[in-house]
Amino acid sequence: MNRRTQLTAALLACAVTLTGCSGGASADDGKVTVVTTTEILADLVQHVGADRIEASSLVPAGGDPHSYEPTPADAKRVAKADVTFTNHLLLEPQALIKAVDANAPKDSPNVSLAEAAESYGANVIPLVENIGLDVLWLGLRVRGTGKARGATRTSSVQLSATQLTGPGALVAYLTESLGQPDRYFDSTDGLGPADRTTLPPAAHTHLNWAFTKPGVYRLTLQGALDLGNGTTPQRLGSGTFTFAVGVEPHSVAPVAGGRATVLDSGHTDLTVDLDSGQVYAYSDSKKPGATQTAVPASQVVIDVPNKALETVPDDARFSFLGAAGTQVHQLPQAVLGKHVHGEIDPHLWQDVANAKAYVQLMRDTLVSADPDGRQVYQDNAAAYLRELDDLDQYVRTELATIPPTRRQLVTTHDAFGYLAAAYGLHVAGFVVPNPAQEPSVEQVRTLTETIRNLKVPAVFAEPNLTQRASVLTQVAHDQGVQVCSLYGDTFDAQTRTYVAMMRHNADELTRCLGGKR
Repeated sequence: MNRRTQLTAALLACAVTLTGCSGGASADDGKVTVVTTTEILADLVQHVGADRIEASSLVPAGGDPHSYEPTPADAKRVAKADVTFTNHLLLEPQALIKAVDANAPKDSPNVSLAEAAESYGANVIPLVENIGLDVLWLGLRVRGTGKARGATRTSSVQLSATQLTGPGALVAYLTESLGQPDRYFDSTDGLGPADRTTLPPAAHTHLNWAFTKPGVYRLTLQGALDLGNGTTPQRLGSGTFTFAVGVEPHSVAPVAGGRATVLDSGHTDLTVDLDSGQVYAYSDSKKPGATQTAVPASQVVIDVPNKALETVPDDARFSFLGAAGTQVHQLPQAVLGKHVHGEIDPHLWQDVANAKAYVQLMRDTLVSADPDGRQVYQDNAAAYLRELDDLDQYVRTELATIPPTRRQLVTTHDAFGYLAAAYGLHVAGFVVPNPAQEPSVEQVRTLTETIRNLKVPAVFAEPNLTQRASVLTQVAHDQGVQVCSLYGDTFDAQTRTYVAMMRHNADELTRCLGGKR
């Protein structure tokens, strides 16, 4: 059980102790208490409720909603809420979603906005994943809904490493936002109950995969579904994957024998399917017209080439990889930090039309929770929707002045797909370096060529991610382009409202990409 699992268990235990005080009581001043997961959501609903509600966010100012870990105090706040709003679509970590669902009063609205807003006209798009890697990008995934097995959004799917053969050790680990490694599978001391991780249904995550010696490895993963209701996890299928580490992959036979399906580029996830129970590789397809395809584990050979050699950093936190200065073969995580997500981009609010859908859903939710305030909520929402119409027109008008040849976004986060789709921009790439390894020559070259070939005049970093943007900043400096700022998931001390955030983004994009000329 890793640290996240322990914290989630503690928060779920809080739900039991808080039952007596979770009757949906309003604030002491009679206002309706609304708890949201992010400041953006709190700002939207505060405009609808105005003086009739008191809205607050669990994720603090400047916090990262993708990785925020809830506290017992957060559980107490949720237990006293009359209404709770999450964004979900796997924006928030499952520990936070579990804390909300376990503690929200059962007779009070608990709304997942991104899913429900489609009925109010919100438009959802696939998540943009455009990392230029010169080796395979290998992660973990859960597919299917598992509804027939009783799964919900608070269920957990366990993936356990049960067996490994090979000439050395395998360590699959995640590097968190501040560079702290979190080991999921680690055979350096043998495999046991600790070599297990959990994912929500319909999610995937990124990992580093390190091998201490070259040769052929075979890793068996076992799936299980934990409904989170105290019952024994349901055993699912297992699969054994073959890795060709520093050797010619086409010469390696897969578990099933015969011709292997060699996976050597693009994006692949080792996947457990909640509906079929199978464990397989879900990989970028090489067939024309196809996107991704399932490959049986027994037919897979994963290429870990010699260009994946990395030097173990002189950092005690990474000593589990070996002595500093030694080399390991490593498929990189690519995206820094805990970044569990699904197929759909959860950052809907970057399109103002989607924020309007959120506001309408919030209005109707508040009316259901507080019918006496119906007219107040309807009037406030109508006025705010008019303000959002003006905002949408402002963003559209400003960005329309950017020359077509300069409408390229290079950022530090995959959070701007909706902004690009709604307002005629193009996501050319995003880079978040991994402190556990130096960026490869190929990664720096790809980013440099992207900026040079597209004649990008500026790159964009989120204010709360600037410390993680060293590669982007250095390449931009070398190419003589500006580093500008865009708000994605969170506010800061300078920008405290959604309208101010979107106006800043429009102004900054226009200024830095050469609009209004």
